[in-house]
Amino acid sequence: MDAQHSERHSAFCVEEAEETVKELRAALAKAGITLPSLGLDPVSLAREAPCPLIELGRCSVETAQRLAAAVAR
Repeated sequence: MDAQHSERHSAFCVEEAEETVKELRAALAKAGITLPSLGLDPVSLAREAPCPLIELGRCSVETAQRLAAAVAR
């Protein structure tokens, strides 16, 4: 894979991850759930060829219970 193709692939991966975060945030909001730290993991973005991970972050016990109930449906 040449450098230009690698850069385009990395940019696509970051865009896809950003869109996924938006979709997840919206879906969680519909379920009445907010994950304050939801976003892209900055460490995974720091690589030469970023392959982003989505950071779900910390939440309260109440939010975790609501999340568990929503997933179990």
